[in-house]
Amino acid sequence: MSTATSTASEGKHYLNAKHTVLSWLLTVDHKRIGMMYLVSLVVFFLIGGAAAVLFRLELMTPAGDLLRSETYNKLFTMHGIVMIFFFLIPSIPAVLGNFLLPIMVGTRDVAFPKLNLASWYVFMLGGILAFVAIVGGGVDTGWTFYTPYSTMYANSNVILAVCGAFIAGFSSIMTALNFVVTIHKMRAPGLTWFRLPLFVWAMYATSLVVLLGTPVVAITLVMIFVERAFGLGIFNPALGGDPVLFQHLFWFYSHPAVYIMILPSMGVVSEIIACFSRRRIYGYKFVAYSSLAIAVIGFFVWGHHMFVSSQSTYAGMIFSFLTFFVAVPTAIKVLNWTMTMYKGSISLEAPMLYAFGFLGLFTIGGMTGLFLSTLATDIHLHDTYFVVAHFHYVMVGGGVMGFLGGLHFWWPKMTGRMYPEGWAIFAAIVIFVGFNLTFFPQFQLGYHGMPRRYHEYPADFQVLHIMSTAGASVLGFGYLLMAGYLGWSLKFGKKAGANPWDARGLEWETSSPPPTENFLVPPVVRHEAYAYEFESETSPESHPSSESSA
Repeated sequence: MSTATSTASEGKHYLNAKHTVLSWLLTVDHKRIGMMYLVSLVVFFLIGGAAAVLFRLELMTPAGDLLRSETYNKLFTMHGIVMIFFFLIPSIPAVLGNFLLPIMVGTRDVAFPKLNLASWYVFMLGGILAFVAIVGGGVDTGWTFYTPYSTMYANSNVILAVCGAFIAGFSSIMTALNFVVTIHKMRAPGLTWFRLPLFVWAMYATSLVVLLGTPVVAITLVMIFVERAFGLGIFNPALGGDPVLFQHLFWFYSHPAVYIMILPSMGVVSEIIACFSRRRIYGYKFVAYSSLAIAVIGFFVWGHHMFVSSQSTYAGMIFSFLTFFVAVPTAIKVLNWTMTMYKGSISLEAPMLYAFGFLGLFTIGGMTGLFLSTLATDIHLHDTYFVVAHFHYVMVGGGVMGFLGGLHFWWPKMTGRMYPEGWAIFAAIVIFVGFNLTFFPQFQLGYHGMPRRYHEYPADFQVLHIMSTAGASVLGFGYLLMAGYLGWSLKFGKKAGANPWDARGLEWETSSPPPTENFLVPPVVRHEAYAYEFESETSPESHPSSESSA
């Protein structure tokens, strides 16, 4: 048997049907763990999406005629907790990062494979506790667990939900620690820091935010537990506590958490734009350093969430300035992506459409964030649907579009199968249109003063809410269509070669899917990242040679 044939055969090892469920549950193969995370995240996405469907149906009419106010509160809380803690935060690092990062740096596995498996079990334990809290009566505090709702007034399973989020945080810390050590200590020969793919830089910056920020929110959740369970006065002013202290602690983590969700998508977009423009990323070092700049500056902007929460005007001015300043490294990325595409040989495959969608939607989300980081306009827009629209343009328009783009880009590498390109392009367009129809009307709702978290509203707002619900239906159809053709491709899709996009990078120098050990021969890196001026070691439909190099 030839080496290439042997490699292709080995590449199907981790997906082979003959292996038992137990072999998956006990695996330490980073690729299998990434696939297990993918299945888990799909389940949580369906749960969070089901909640969104119900409260969007409620909002089609001004009167609260479908759901009671308490049920409505529990549904939007459930949607937020599940989507943020159990989908958006882990989506790209846990799935694409776990699967691809060791291959991208040219090593067999992450630094601590058993810890990697433990992270999935910890994540599932946290998710199960949150799900039990939901089905056992629900949580009505909002996903932020604001005090005094979470410590005094909420008549719901707050403690169980807080424990679920607390435990899930340890999963993120385990994954981040693995990534940092792997990037520092296990890079292939010749893979210097400035030859790393920008996706790896994004994972590195994200991991630093996770390691520094997650312990803060974990301690905050413990304080909620202690106050609610034992009556200690931490946030309750009647017991000598300070409710604003909770907001400081929560947002010190939760605004950097925005970049935990966005930085990985930025890394994905860098890979996609370079591949489908056939050019090295313009200003590579600036893009790499901007990821670190976003991670650092993100820790100094939490106060813009508290302009109306007894914070002094002078502190508000400082936080407003810093929030504007964090937009600078983000703008650098957008400029450099645009310059990369300028005079590039652009091809419009499905991953590139998602990258375009990311650029458009995230830019709108970022620009509308400037209204919320300005003291005067934030007072008017605070806690209105303008905030809801801005948040979703950043989180869904940025985080989810980046995740879907990366999933389509590396799907052939992960599964060894191609999806139907025509259906993928159609679904990307449907998702883009549905998203804008869902959330753009909410900017106008917020501008006119419609408060969020209300299930009854003046009849004047009904048309915009109907548009938003109709858009959610289109968006949901796009997601289901995507799930359908990706599932179909697992059995009926055309077999993928090692490098179906003729991309650059170590992950494209091994078979699709990769063998258990990733490379039969340890790779040696000889070129800069995105060296499209050089011939790829593997042709678009071939298997790799016995020696892997990039």
